Amino acid sequence: MTDVWRFFGIDCYDAYMNMAIDESISRTKLESDTLNTIRFYRWQPSAVSIGYFQIAEEEVDFEACSALNIDMVRRITGGGAVYHDYAGELTYSLIVNESNKKIPKDIAKSYEIICLGIVEGLKTIDIDAAFKPINDIIVNGRKISGNAQTRRWGVVLQHGTILVDADIRTMFKALKVSKEKISDKQIKAVEDRVTTIKKELGRKVTFEEVASALRIGFEKTLDIDLIDQPLTDRETSLALELRETKFKNKDWNMKRPSQFGL
Repeated sequence: MTDVWRFFGIDCYDAYMNMAIDESISRTKLESDTLNTIRFYRWQPSAVSIGYFQIAEEEVDFEACSALNIDMVRRITGGGAVYHDYAGELTYSLIVNESNKKIPKDIAKSYEIICLGIVEGLKTIDIDAAFKPINDIIVNGRKISGNAQTRRWGVVLQHGTILVDADIRTMFKALKVSKEKISDKQIKAVEDRVTTIKKELGRKVTFEEVASALRIGFEKTLDIDLIDQPLTDRETSLALELRETKFKNKDWNMKRPSQFGL
């Protein structure tokens, strides 16, 4: 029997609210017995997110981010620093009960199962993508999507990026790299390692077109029906609280290694 899951998007929030919504859904999932959820969202303004265990000062050029109106937020998932471009990236999150049989308990295998939804979705718009362990999606050897996961509160949260377009020069400015690396040569080297939907299709593509394709991909791969259903009042109120007390809070974003712990 095909499961019914909840879908909503494309939302457009700042970095703090995007991460607050993901955590809010995850925290209230079991207590409220809401449907398993897939959401798509964008970042306005553009932002840098750092992994849970990273040191912000080592990853982010705060002076450049301030000048460029780029936010910075710490994720509750691991992985590295990511530049989220308002004009060039679609992000998804998937929140599902950890007991759900569609999602393997083995983390590496679960990455593959979830990421195959993106692979399948990209195929519907004629992009031949492939999953690359442990958590990347590639097209012709070049990365088009990176993903991160955490398991807490009895649920699996996985979120990831899909590059619709790319602004490598701004990414170099926002992330802390040596100034000598911000050169045409280095930018070209990164462009050779990543690709975008626009580059693969040779045309401009809308976020709605990408979201529609990925929705089909997730439905097919996970054997689910996605129904449109917004955040509950409880999820919304908790997200607003988490935005202010956690994700916008300097103590959270600037925490040091000695403070890490779940």
